[in-house]
Amino acid sequence: MIKFRYNLENILNIKYKMEEQAKTAYGSANQKLLLEQDKLSELNNKRAFYQEQLKKLMSSNLNILKIKKTKDGIEIMKLYIKQQEAVVKKAEQQLEIARSRLNAAMLERKTHEKLKENAYLNFMKEYEAEQRKEIDELVSFKYNSPADNPEEI
Repeated sequence: MIKFRYNLENILNIKYKMEEQAKTAYGSANQKLLLEQDKLSELNNKRAFYQEQLKKLMSSNLNILKIKKTKDGIEIMKLYIKQQEAVVKKAEQQLEIARSRLNAAMLERKTHEKLKENAYLNFMKEYEAEQRKEIDELVSFKYNSPADNPEEI
């Protein structure tokens, strides 16, 4: 029996590797986004803490120096939060780019798998046709041989 051999197997293997690399890149971009979102959440918590401190300071004895430092802390946290929001937005964009690359790699891999499957189906059709031809030749030779026909002798 002859063996099926796909001519573009090397390209298909490369497509598998490219897809794995895209999955890895997507995973790392997703991890980075989660890390940046955690940082943003932490900054928001710090700001909320400063605001709570400010409320406490305003309701108790008025210590102007502490109130000013707390207000400055809140303003600094707002600045850090804006900066971190920009970083999170950039990480989201990087994640979207990685996702589109992953989708493209998966599409290319699936396309080559489909081509391989079609080539295999064509191979099987040709192989079955060849087998039928051989069987027909064998049957026709067996029934048309001179030893089986006594009238011709």
